[in-house]
Amino acid sequence: MKDLTQVKNFNYGLEKIFPDAEDFLPILGTDYVEYYVGNAKQAAHFYKTALGFQSLAYAGLETGIKDRTSYVVVQDKIRLVFTTPMPGTYKTAIDEHITKHGDGVKVIALWVEDAKKSWKETTKRGAKSYFEPRTEKDEDGEVVRAGIHAYGDTVHIFVERKNYNGTFMPGFEKWESHYNPESVGLKYIDHMVGNVGWGEMNTWAKFYNETMGFANLITFDDKDISTQFTALMSKVMTNGNGRIKFPINEPAEGKKKSQIEEYLDFYGGPGCQHIAVATDDIVFTVSEMKKRGVEFLYVPGTYYDTVGGRVGQIEEDMNILKEHGIMVDRDDEGYLLQIFTKPLTDRPTLFFEIIQRKGAQSFGKGNFQALFESIEAEQSRRGTL
Repeated sequence: MKDLTQVKNFNYGLEKIFPDAEDFLPILGTDYVEYYVGNAKQAAHFYKTALGFQSLAYAGLETGIKDRTSYVVVQDKIRLVFTTPMPGTYKTAIDEHITKHGDGVKVIALWVEDAKKSWKETTKRGAKSYFEPRTEKDEDGEVVRAGIHAYGDTVHIFVERKNYNGTFMPGFEKWESHYNPESVGLKYIDHMVGNVGWGEMNTWAKFYNETMGFANLITFDDKDISTQFTALMSKVMTNGNGRIKFPINEPAEGKKKSQIEEYLDFYGGPGCQHIAVATDDIVFTVSEMKKRGVEFLYVPGTYYDTVGGRVGQIEEDMNILKEHGIMVDRDDEGYLLQIFTKPLTDRPTLFFEIIQRKGAQSFGKGNFQALFESIEAEQSRRGTL
């Protein structure tokens, strides 16, 4: 995807796959994800080098923006924005976000047909406004945006761009770069996971249900997601066409500190724990990412002693999956392959999941035991278990 014309021509469709979702917005897909970071230029370079993103757009002093600098990178239908505050006479909200959370996701932007309607429908149902609808214009047309608050300091921005033909949006210029490494095969955002505090999962599941019209796709309790030491609970919320899926995690009682508690401690509260991105060839994607320095969680070799009997016949060579630490799970619709990076920041907070779906619509329940034992091994190394 080189510009937004290809995004606009992509047939997301508005078919209602999940009838329990009201879908009164409706949402066409994920528009972009914006991180607040300490150094946007270096963050963009890392995601280009290690994860195969390409230069797309830039905003800063040269484009008339005085309080921040933003770099936008793209890979297929995924757009990431990295934003850093510029020095001023007072500390900005971006400064405060970075001081509290480190590098992390601030904005999960949702692509909609009507941003004003989306803001109106959600705020009248109880959402707290982040900013009212605003129209931003340049010579390429106009973009309408509006925002609401979600868990922690995370916000959703509704983006309406049917009357815009530019590279990204007003205030940005095309980012020309001689350095654009080849893609690693990432296609789109499959889901984004939010970690919330003790007893807050149902509160935020209710928020997405009542405020945004989402349905509860699946619920996992501490019997589903637990090990010898730790546990958590999760509800997966989805919009009607299934393009947006938000699992919401909260800690559960265990003998030691769970990964959710560790995240909350180091992030300074609720936030986006990981971004799951889809690929059509997970072996190629993981191989390329490893060559570029991305580290993945270690999966014990014993996992592969029994996985074949559990998931049945698959197209991939199990020995190659074992070599890379790629896990497999099956549901009634098919199977999936998945793997998780180690944290992509100094704090043990945000990481990526790489997922390839071969029909399966689930989230790898059969892999939870091995996955969480791997995460606990990393926690133990950090001294935070």
